[in-house]
Order: sequence, then C-alpha cells, then structure tokens
Amino acid sequence: MASGYIIAHVDVTDPQQYEEYKVLSSHAMKVHGAEVLVRGGKTEQLEGDWAPTRVVVLKFPSYDAAKSFHDSEEYRAARRSREHAARMNMIVVEGA
Repeated sequence: MASGYIIAHVDVTDPQQYEEYKVLSSHAMKVHGAEVLVRGGKTEQLEGDWAPTRVVVLKFPSYDAAKSFHDSEEYRAARRSREHAARMNMIVVEGA
C-alpha cells in the first residue's frame, strides 16, 4: 500500500498564537500515527515563485490515513486555534 503525505506551506502571522496550534497539531499527529519528515527548518527558493516561510511534510501509512488525520476532531481543534495565527496551504498526495 502506498503511503500518504500531507505537505503544507505556512505563513505564520501571529507567532504567539501559532504556538498553541503547534501543541494541538502535535497531539493530533501522535494520535494519527504521523511521521514528521519536515517541520519548519531552513528554506531556500531554488526555482519559481514559491518562497514559503515554513514547510511541513507528514507521512502516513496511506492516503486515506492522511485524509482521516486532516478530518479528525483532534486536528479540527488545532485548525481552529490557527485561524488568526497563520495562512495555510495544504495538500495530500499519494506516495510511491
């Protein structure tokens, strides 16, 4: 079975409020078995227009497991805490 990945591009607008999101999202990741491959860290634009300030890549056992994480009650609580703390672009993708 192919793994599922969530890839997020985040622009944090309120770092203090974002700390609450990080706590809640970390809990949701643990509950749903996410493997954190990238969470923050240095970024550098190599091509194109994309220059995110924060990138997150999560690995799940399957595409459906990644979607279940996103739709879960635990992650919905994290998303509510993030509403005015960051702008988020997120996709789910099936791995090889």
